[in-house]
Amino acid sequence: MPARQRVLTGLRVHALPCAMARKTKAKPRRHIRPVRFVLRWTLRLCLVGVMLVLSLIALFAFVNPPTTVYMLSEGRRLGGVEHEWVDMDRIAPVMARSVVAAEDANFCLHWGFDIKAIRAAIASGGNRGASTISQQVVKNVYLWQGRSWLRKALEAGITPAMEAIWPKRRILEVYLNMIEFDEGVFGIESAARHYFGIPASALSATQAAHLAAVLPSPKSRSASVPTAAMRRRAGAIRDGAATIRADGRAACFES
Repeated sequence: MPARQRVLTGLRVHALPCAMARKTKAKPRRHIRPVRFVLRWTLRLCLVGVMLVLSLIALFAFVNPPTTVYMLSEGRRLGGVEHEWVDMDRIAPVMARSVVAAEDANFCLHWGFDIKAIRAAIASGGNRGASTISQQVVKNVYLWQGRSWLRKALEAGITPAMEAIWPKRRILEVYLNMIEFDEGVFGIESAARHYFGIPASALSATQAAHLAAVLPSPKSRSASVPTAAMRRRAGAIRDGAATIRADGRAACFES
């Protein structure tokens, strides 16, 4: 072998281990850290969940929710439910005032949570409810029934977002169309026809007050066959509906 060829061959032999060493250093072994991996994917899933909820809030500000988890559950249990959507313009204004008087008299004054009602509920030992109409809409449309810390936490997070995007009139419109008024009877249009045989637009002040009086226990109360206690409650609701109209607390959903 000529001298020059031997020198070149020797250079190649010495260069090969060096190249292999560089390749080995260029690709160090990656060590998966389980805690960091789980936290990273948990954060990603939470962000996806937040974006999905915000998208649904924005969607239902204009598109009517077709059903709810509770409505589907009752439909399976009962073999079907009564439900007919009706726009706010086709609901007697006194009906809107009546449910606000019955369930959330300060509806126009708060941003989703009634702090005074919460304080009163705490002071009474939790024997009275403090959920606003906004919170009930979030529970009915986006979440599920029942008492759990997870549901309450989600409700507390979603309610201010919905209040920021939806006008008060829209919140009340969705509430009136999704709330249960009797077993398997959902929405004010179905309730008005079920109890009185008339559309929601034709409800009188007395009929509206009796419908509002079945809340929040529609399975154990009847708007058409009220007990003495229900009649007293309906009378108070009728007076309350007139009061919030006179003092301006109905302005946010009647303007």
